[in-house]
This record gives sequence, C-alpha cells and structure tokens, in this order.
Amino acid sequence: MASFSGHLPVLRPASSLRCTDRSLGLIPSPLLRFGASPSHNVVGFGVRTSKLESDRFSPALAVKHFNGSVIAVQGLKFAIVVARFNEFITNQLLQGALDIFKKHGVAEENIDVFWVPGSFEIPIVAEKLGKSGKFQAVLCIGAVIRGDTTHYDAVAGSAASGVLSAGLNSGVPCIFGVLTCDNMEQAINRAGGKSGNKGAEAAVTAIEMASLCEHHLKF
Repeated sequence: MASFSGHLPVLRPASSLRCTDRSLGLIPSPLLRFGASPSHNVVGFGVRTSKLESDRFSPALAVKHFNGSVIAVQGLKFAIVVARFNEFITNQLLQGALDIFKKHGVAEENIDVFWVPGSFEIPIVAEKLGKSGKFQAVLCIGAVIRGDTTHYDAVAGSAASGVLSAGLNSGVPCIFGVLTCDNMEQAINRAGGKSGNKGAEAAVTAIEMASLCEHHLKF
C-alpha cells in the first residue's frame, strides 16, 4: 500500500515570527502570517481558517455502498458453459454449481447448461450467451491439466483471457470456473475433494455478480 506524507510548517509563537533582516527580501511586516487574508487570523501557535475553507475538507456525509445479494435471486437466469474434455472433473464441478444454485433458490427452469468440446471453446459460446439478453450471468466450467507439452499454457491462457473478453464484450458477468492444474490429483482435490468444489464457489460468484449488475448497475 502506497503511503504519502507532506511536511507541515513548524509553527512558532506569533511573537517569535518578527522579520529583522530586510536584506533577505522578507516581508517587511512585524509578523509573518501563513496565508493571511481577511478570512484568516494567526492565533497563538496555529492558523485559524475560514469556515468556507474548512468545509472543503469535510468528509462525505453519506457514502453509498452497493453489493450483490446471494439471496435475492428472483428473476435471475443463468447459463453454464461446460467443457467436455476431462469430463470426470467437469461433471463434478457442474454438480457443485447446480447444488449451490438450488440451495440459493434458483429455479431449475432458470438454468441452462451448454456443453462444448474443451475449455478453448468456452469463450465464444459464453460471449454469444451474454449477448443474447436471456441471462444475467454465464458460468464457465472446464479443467485444463498440464501435460508433457506447452499445449497446457496455450489453452489455459486463452480460456482465461477469452472468458474475460466475453464478459467485457457482452456486458454480462462471465465467471471463470476453469481449473488449471499441474496434475489430476490437484484437479480432483478442487472438484469436491479436500480443497472444496471450485464449481460451487464460482456459482456463488455468479449469483452475487448477477444480482449486483441487475439491481444496481442498470443505467
């Protein structure tokens, strides 16, 4: 966190601020007044500012905060794009997402699931769904597991940037629920194992973002 500080002038008693050296071009006044004006007075050791200037530095009286809700789901519709590749993993992620939607009161008829061959194909479908105007959020589920070649890096990077672009281009939240793991064990742990279910976590994010955009960001 960046920290910024300024240097405050050393304030001395008014009696000690007498100008005695005219050769230095100092103010030929018996007292040096800091920013003196008709609305300012030097009093003792400090400076008294006018009420008008002090009001300029007053804190805001009413700062508004907006959050999405995971309870107010009425009228919200969700699309889920699921990659078929590594289906053993993506099925578990999908089930975790569906369980969360059900627990939070999202009706089954308000959820549509779209299957694509792999994670690389997720973004184009997500963007089309976002632009359709039928859904308040698109949840993207996939699993990319590192192999012996650099194919993993290409797919994982393209999926991540593609889902981001889908959301920006459509104006609808597109939630990244694609696992990018070094091995199958990591993927299993994140698809309902000891590390939880990332599909379920992504579903909570989808509900909150859909609520925020629908209820507070419609201009």
